[in-house]
Amino acid sequence: MIALGVAAAVVGGPMAVSPAEGAVAEARRTVTVGAQKKIHEKRALKRIHVKQRKLGRKQANKLLAKAMMARHGWRQATQFRCLDQLWTRESGWNEHSHNASSGAHGIPQALPGSKMAGAGPNWRSNPRTQIKWGLRYVKHRYGSPCAAWGHFQATGWY
Repeated sequence: MIALGVAAAVVGGPMAVSPAEGAVAEARRTVTVGAQKKIHEKRALKRIHVKQRKLGRKQANKLLAKAMMARHGWRQATQFRCLDQLWTRESGWNEHSHNASSGAHGIPQALPGSKMAGAGPNWRSNPRTQIKWGLRYVKHRYGSPCAAWGHFQATGWY
């Protein structure tokens, strides 16, 4: 009986899935994958928050950035090396870093720092908000952390 049902579905019989049902099923799978990525990121962020006291601010901020990079579709191993070099030069991964002469602020050294308000109201001191803004900036302006690092090396700014 099961074999007959499968055969009927294969040849377009009464058990076949309509194109609309297939599209709905695909949409559900896409939403599920997206939800799973968000859940994975939230779990990683919770683990980082717990480790923050043991690791120190700089290392915790780096782990936070690694966890958040996946959303942008970047390969962590390759792209994180570039991001690390870039933001180490800019701020030393210190969320309180502030350049008094230019007004650049935070881990990504946003200029002016208030630009980061678009990523959250706590942009002055929250590393997650600053990293979120910084990753968006890098993606929209340069496409990837390695491209941003290359620009920095050539010009001294990004």
